[in-house]
Amino acid sequence: MKAIVLAAGQGTRLRPLTDDKPKGMVEVAGKPILSHCFDQLAELGADEFVVVVGYKKEVIIDHYGDSYEGIPITYSHQRNAKGLAHALLTVEDHIDDDFMLMLGDNIFDANLEDVVKRQREDRADAAFLVEEVPWEEASRYGVCDTNQYGEITDVVEKPDDPPSNLVMTGFYTFTPAIFHACHLTQPSDRGEYELSDAIDLLIQSGRTIDAIGLDGWRIDIGYPEDRDEAERRLTDGEENADNSTEEATVDS
Repeated sequence: MKAIVLAAGQGTRLRPLTDDKPKGMVEVAGKPILSHCFDQLAELGADEFVVVVGYKKEVIIDHYGDSYEGIPITYSHQRNAKGLAHALLTVEDHIDDDFMLMLGDNIFDANLEDVVKRQREDRADAAFLVEEVPWEEASRYGVCDTNQYGEITDVVEKPDDPPSNLVMTGFYTFTPAIFHACHLTQPSDRGEYELSDAIDLLIQSGRTIDAIGLDGWRIDIGYPEDRDEAERRLTDGEENADNSTEEATVDS
C-alpha cells in the first residue's frame, strides 16, 4: 500500500524553527518529523512514499533523495497552499489503489495499524483515527459525528460551534474515490479546499467511512511548545523501554 505524506506547509506558527526549513524538517528527539512519519508508515507496510512538498521543498528533497530505508519516494509539488484536498489532488496520477495518508506535522504513538486493518478487511471507502479532545479545543480541527456503528455521519472543518469533541487526527486510509470528491469540493470560508469537505461528500454519496478511536497519543506540531511536548513524550517512552529491558535482564 502506498503512503501519501502531506508536507507542503510553511509552519508559520513554528517560527523561528521554520525560517530556513519546512515544518516537516523540524527535529523532534533527534530527527525530522518526516522521518518519524516514514518510520511508522514503513512499519505499517508502506511500499512507496508519495510526498507532497511546497515551502522550501528542496530541503526535503535534498535530505531524503529518492528513497528512505530502501522504500522509494516520489515527490509532488503543491505550488499554492490551497488546502489539504488540493494537496491530495496533486498526487492523483500516482495512486490507483487503497492508500494511507498522514499529515507530515503529526507525531503518533498510537494504534495506526487498526486503521489499516479496517481498510483492508472491511473495504471501507475511508477509515481514520479519531480522538476526543476538550470541547474548547475542538474548533481547531475537523470535527466528526458518528452513529452507533462507529461510522462517520458528518464532518465539519474548524467549526465555531462544534457538534462534538471527536476530531480527526491526521492519519487516514482511503480508496481512490476520495479524488473524485476532492474535485467536487468547493472553497471553504477560509478560501481553502478542505479534506473534511471532501470526506463529507463521500458520506453524502453513501460511502462507508469508519472511525477508529485513538489508543495512545498524538501531537499536532503546530507551535514550538508542541515540538517540546512530543520530544518529552518520545524521550520518556524510550527511557521506559530501556528500564523494562534492564528489569527483564535482571529478572532472568
